[in-house]
Amino acid sequence: MFEWITVAYWRDISRQKREYKAMQARVKALPADYAFVYEKIKHYMWKYAAGSGLDILAILNDLTDLFESGAAEGKTVLEVTGDDVAAFADELLRHATTYTGKWHETLNRDIHHKLDGGQR
Repeated sequence: MFEWITVAYWRDISRQKREYKAMQARVKALPADYAFVYEKIKHYMWKYAAGSGLDILAILNDLTDLFESGAAEGKTVLEVTGDDVAAFADELLRHATTYTGKWHETLNRDIHHKLDGGQR
């Protein structure tokens, strides 16, 4: 059984790598301003990624779709993201598992466990 799990794990990793490379090729095909903003957002998001980072990859795939649509419609990248690109990225991260989210949960859990015996 252990051998099967190992094979399945590596197949999954290989599939994820192929999907990521395909997504990166799509990004390279975007207009330069879109590609630049995408890379900056990606770098920003990876600082917050927790666990395997699969949440972030799904978000980046959706971002790629959004940027392709915006470029096809002739919009500037800031028309898609708005002027506050950091706020745009934070909104994308809102439902992802992040280190800050985990730290938030841990802080509250530890305090409530000590103060009210974990009743919350």
